[in-house]
Amino acid sequence: MSVKIGFICTGNSARSQMAEGFGKYYAEKLGKDIKVYSAGSNPSGYVHPLAIKVMAEKGIDISKNKSKSLDKIPLSELNYVITLCGDAAETCPVIPGANTQHWGLPDPAKAEGTEEEKIRIFREIRDKIEDRVRKLIESL
Repeated sequence: MSVKIGFICTGNSARSQMAEGFGKYYAEKLGKDIKVYSAGSNPSGYVHPLAIKVMAEKGIDISKNKSKSLDKIPLSELNYVITLCGDAAETCPVIPGANTQHWGLPDPAKAEGTEEEKIRIFREIRDKIEDRVRKLIESL
């Protein structure tokens, strides 16, 4: 039986999309039977271009991903629910029996400054997400 992980955020445009990308990558790399999903409590309708760019730097293509709402993933089947922002932690439905964790990370989509400053912030958040996702997948 495969383990199902849902990465939940508010907009499902950056953090949860990167987490889904890393989750699928590490599950495959480590040969684990893990299904990975992401969704937003209030989906933005797009995947942030800088999230796509910084993930491509790691060799992971999320350009075809879609920003989606919670009703588009199998919520009731999730074994792990990971919220990546305060709002999602407060608005995410309780999934009976799911291991729920909160990884509060700043929203890189709200970064201000030059393009290079924004990219730097996206990379910082991406690297934190990669580290946590890799450890989670390895532990399963």
